[in-house]
Amino acid sequence: MITVRKAEDRGPSKLNWLDSKHTFSFAGYFDPNHMGFESLRVINDDRVTPGAGFGTHPHNNMEIITYVLYGALEHKDSMGNGSIIRPGDIQRMSAGTGVLHSEYNHSKTKGVHFLQIWILPEKNGIQPSYDQKFFGEESKRGRLALLASREARGESIALNQDADLYAGLFDGEEQATHKFAPGRSGWLHVARGEVTLNDGMHLKAGDGVAIRNETSINLSQGKNAEVLLFDLA
Repeated sequence: MITVRKAEDRGPSKLNWLDSKHTFSFAGYFDPNHMGFESLRVINDDRVTPGAGFGTHPHNNMEIITYVLYGALEHKDSMGNGSIIRPGDIQRMSAGTGVLHSEYNHSKTKGVHFLQIWILPEKNGIQPSYDQKFFGEESKRGRLALLASREARGESIALNQDADLYAGLFDGEEQATHKFAPGRSGWLHVARGEVTLNDGMHLKAGDGVAIRNETSINLSQGKNAEVLLFDLA
């Protein structure tokens, strides 16, 4: 079964420095029908003005993934990490027993556009940890590249949950198929551009798709498309 959550149906949150869209209930946006999907709890599509950002704030018992689409995001945390996250990077922070962090637009002149993703951990109370890795465009072009997984399979970074995160870039005749093991579900998020799912379902930036009881999906006919696919227990 495939269920589409259209971009325009997401919850909005707007400040003078932040324009955010929430796929699932978050902060001041609450929808009991959209509280998450399996272990996937949050997909926030955030745009932050130059020089602005989220001041130091706490998290615990959550796998937090940051994926930048445009610009650069500056991260600092109480574990002593400081980094700049740019397009192609994936950052994972396991909040565990508790961590403080801040996120600011690194540029004083350009906006930053990024996705922040929360995944419920398999086990609470773990030691906080951090990882960041770059995946070049060539690794995602016309295919679904594994960015994060529980066992850090291949070149992926580790997640404290039985969840696989893939990313792909599709344009023109490029296409890819993903097969789901029995009992697994999926969530597809179109980060930018347009793409066709299963030879007939046209999706645009911001659209999300819940996938249950399907053996596989196919992505094709992309127009400058960038997608994230979550394969979930």
